[in-house]
This record gives sequence, C-alpha cells and structure tokens, in this order.
Amino acid sequence: MEIYLVFVNAIQNNNKFWSAKVEDSNLTVQWGRVGYQAQTKVHTLRNYQQAVNKFHNLVAEKKAKGYSETQPQMDGLRSLGDIRRAIHLLNIIRPCIANHIYHDGYISALNEYLKIVPTPLGMQIDYHGIYRSVRDVDYQMELLNSLLAAPVPQVAVVAAASTKEPTVESKVVSLKTISKNFWRHL
Repeated sequence: MEIYLVFVNAIQNNNKFWSAKVEDSNLTVQWGRVGYQAQTKVHTLRNYQQAVNKFHNLVAEKKAKGYSETQPQMDGLRSLGDIRRAIHLLNIIRPCIANHIYHDGYISALNEYLKIVPTPLGMQIDYHGIYRSVRDVDYQMELLNSLLAAPVPQVAVVAAASTKEPTVESKVVSLKTISKNFWRHL
C-alpha cells in the first residue's frame, strides 16, 4: 500500500511532495520539495494493521492540509484522462504566456497542471518565468500528445467490489518516456 501526494501553490512558492508506503509492519514516509532529496522516516509498528491505520491517518491529515494524490514525478503510470486534462490546462496557459498576462486563471491552471505532472522547479518558483516562451508550452503539449498517440497497453483493473471490464479511460501510459528537458524546448 502506497501513496504519493503533492501540494502546489506557485504564488506561495510551494511545490512539495509527501509519500507513504506500508510494508509488513513498517510505514515509510518521505517528504520534501519536488525534484530534491527526500527526507525519510520509518515507523515500525507492532503489525501490518497498525501500519495501515497510521498510513490512513497520516494521509487524511495531509489531504486536509490541501495535498492531492498524483504519481511520482515523471515516474509511474497516468491515465489518458489525466494526460488530456494536462493538455487542456496547457491550452489555458498558452495564451497567458503569449500575452504575458498572469491572472488568477493562469495561476490556477498552472497549479493544477503541476499537480498532474509534478515537476522540479527549483527552490524559488517564479510563476512569470516557468515558461520562457509559447514554444516551451508547445513542446510540452507535443510530448503529451505523443503519449496519447503511442500504443497503450491494456491493464487489468483489480477492485474488490467491481468486476467491470476495463474501459478506454482505464488504459494507462507511462510518463517515463518524457525526457528531463520536458520544461524547455532545446
């Protein structure tokens, strides 16, 4: 059992992650700034159930503080719906970059985008300079669109209360194919 959460607010310079994983009676928690070395704490509990209970309590605390669930930075599987949503957000961001207009709609779209695609932005976030140009935005869109166009493996859906067949939206693609230069067109 594991989870990866992020908290993003470009205006307040927040770009944090928090993750937890239960293995046997151990709960391993990691946290820090996206793209930087994580701090780690291992909680050793009496049994697996106590570790699971602590896991759920800590996750609830983080979500109450505004953290949201996502996948680790460029590492893991994302649903096609998430990729389409990220492209939609880039379409909101693009005219703001083109016109150098950084209104609340831009900030909101940027924050949501960074929740879907956690990205290291350094220690100080300058929301005016995350994108140098429209070309940077177009480059990201091109990469995301290439994920949609790539052959997508079908995955098994495992749910205790459901035996429904997987749908198109339950297919996933890997963001591992996106290079380190995702944020800049070189």
